[in-house]
Amino acid sequence: MKKVKTPIKVRYQETDQMGVVYHANYLVWFEIGRTAFIESLGFEYHDMEKSGIVSPVIDAHMYFKQPVRYGQNAFVETWIETYDGLRTEYGYQITDDQGNVAVTGSTKHVIVKKTNFRPVSLRKQFPDWHEAYTQALSEG
Repeated sequence: MKKVKTPIKVRYQETDQMGVVYHANYLVWFEIGRTAFIESLGFEYHDMEKSGIVSPVIDAHMYFKQPVRYGQNAFVETWIETYDGLRTEYGYQITDDQGNVAVTGSTKHVIVKKTNFRPVSLRKQFPDWHEAYTQALSEG
């Protein structure tokens, strides 16, 4: 499967009083990784939005292994875990600058019409995205 690794510079405002990245910020990093993954396939999420389609998170999981601290560099690796033409589950692994795994997780998304939040088939609405996602799953 295709994986994209995105660098993250840990900023002071992302940390708590202990100098450790606050847990909710990992979801932001997941989004940064997901955006980079989509861009690596040749697409822009905002192009989807221009056509009245959005992709909300319907499920999210994070597993904490060790902290990432202020001043460190981190990396979020992103891939498609599962895809069925309607739902996409992205997998993530965040490592520190030494390569140690800090956080793993996943988010599940469905695309919907922005006006009424009714689900739309990615396969039918965006066949080029569907093809790219299918290809990304089979890369190896």
